[in-house]
Amino acid sequence: MKLRGLYAITDSQLLADGKLLPYVEAALKGGARLLQYRDKSSDDARRLREAEALRELCTRYGAQLIINDDAELAARLGVGLHLGQGDGSLAAARALLGRQAIIGGTCHANLDLAAAAIKEGASYIAFGRFYNSQTKPGAPAATLDLLEQAKQRFQAPIVAIGGVTLDNAPELIARGASMVAVIHALFGADSAAEVERRARAFSALFDTV
Repeated sequence: MKLRGLYAITDSQLLADGKLLPYVEAALKGGARLLQYRDKSSDDARRLREAEALRELCTRYGAQLIINDDAELAARLGVGLHLGQGDGSLAAARALLGRQAIIGGTCHANLDLAAAAIKEGASYIAFGRFYNSQTKPGAPAATLDLLEQAKQRFQAPIVAIGGVTLDNAPELIARGASMVAVIHALFGADSAAEVERRARAFSALFDTV
């Protein structure tokens, strides 16, 4: 699967009160190619149940499910994994999940971290934040120049994350982002129909470049 397009990331607060599945389905209907399930709670039974339901939706829409920071859950479900810098070894995750799994690594604003991630077997490298982000307000800032340098230096797909909106996504794509990872600008909506409309708008940006 070519890693290009909209990368939707769930947020347990934004998607509380029964919104998780209908809003995610709307995002997938709108063209999201990857979906990251991000839930930092310790309710393992609920996380397994939700992740199974999300895997089913992703399969239905031809998208890939990525689990945030839980290699065992990813292995159990046979899906992908995303690791932050403090979340354990990419090489160990690759050994656990096999050669086919999509495994991504957070590289903040650092090309050396990206080089190390690729060496350890990352399928994609994620840089950010590029803009003010509600999810991680204190994360180090990445620049458009960094994106261009990464594109020149690495073959791996590049994910841009952090405060991405419909207004600023085009410049990220133009400067080298293969995918844009979106949370609030996608799921901070009043209805599933609005989520789908936003997902279509993000997805359409990749058709023109």
